[in-house]
Amino acid sequence: MPKVNIRRLTPVARLCVGFVLALVAVGAGADELNMTRGVTEISRSIFDLHMYIFWICVVIGIIVFGAMFWSLIHHRKSAGVTPAKFHESTKLEIAWTLVPTLILIAIAWPATQVLVAMYDTGGEDMTVEVRGYQWKWQYKYLDEDYNSTFYFFSNLATPQEEIRGQAEKGEFYLLDVDEPLRIPTNRKVRFLITAEDVIHAWWVPEFGIKRDAVPGILNDLWTIVPEPGIYRGQCTELCGKDHGFMPIVVHAMPEDEYDAWYAERLAAEEERKRALSKTFTEEELMAEGEAVYATYCASCHMPNGMGVPPVFPALDGSPIATGPREAHLDVIVNGVYGTAMQAFGEQLDAAQIAAVTHYERHAWGNDADDVTQPKDVIEFMSSQQ
Repeated sequence: MPKVNIRRLTPVARLCVGFVLALVAVGAGADELNMTRGVTEISRSIFDLHMYIFWICVVIGIIVFGAMFWSLIHHRKSAGVTPAKFHESTKLEIAWTLVPTLILIAIAWPATQVLVAMYDTGGEDMTVEVRGYQWKWQYKYLDEDYNSTFYFFSNLATPQEEIRGQAEKGEFYLLDVDEPLRIPTNRKVRFLITAEDVIHAWWVPEFGIKRDAVPGILNDLWTIVPEPGIYRGQCTELCGKDHGFMPIVVHAMPEDEYDAWYAERLAAEEERKRALSKTFTEEELMAEGEAVYATYCASCHMPNGMGVPPVFPALDGSPIATGPREAHLDVIVNGVYGTAMQAFGEQLDAAQIAAVTHYERHAWGNDADDVTQPKDVIEFMSSQQ
């Protein structure tokens, strides 16, 4: 292949060669620099629209900058060129009005079609309510009448040792949860997006969907995932100091596997409801309470109960954890206004609250002389109404 001496090229030719080389460089790193193509039809439509508009902009750039540099080189003063003198040109006025209008129509038409498809949430096969909390997600599976069949919270599963730099960061650092949202493939899933405390945003890039979660408002979106797999996202609204600690993980399952899992969860929900009237042994309360504490409380009050005073008070020897049980339940159920202590009355059921209360009152060096059962929590919450 013959070599080209770029120094012998005209300035315009050099500009064109440089532009082509820049496009080649961008194309070589397109996977890293470009937006995600995704796995759903909507995400691919968004990607195709993005590339369509991108190339329109490239053509406009070539024409505009090519004309500009050509004029700068060939109409320069040193070449003896004198500027033309004219005031109005009807043809020019029509051209620079008509051409941008046609370009905008060429962009607006496919963009409108994609937007209409994105907001077409009707005809869904199932509905999931997504509710943002500081700093976790609640997923509530709804029936045809929008009544809850069961729900669970999805919490960050990255170990505290990795977050504090005491251990090597894993592959999915800050992108893994204790329980993912599970949906079936090839079914239209409608999501109702809202929040309990502050504004969050639910975003899964490979689905091509994102919507703000605003307290008191229901926003909706939908997806049909054709391929089984694990898909990850994050909250994209600055929702507080731990904003980066509420990832989203969606497990798209084959339809038969999802149906089997859904049946198991319905059975587990019935068992959970029966547990609300059960009397647990102290060993059962301590085991369940330790699990609940590790999930919801340890990040602030520390696994050893020593907290991070003064922001997160210690529970080991705390006057709340060793004092009257009603005051302890009040803090857990209703939270503490003006502090980071959340109200867990709507996040945990009576059995979980009873277990974590009993655990905090008997773990570490605490030795409260009582046993907290779900019926005690139910009675306390009824007295608050």
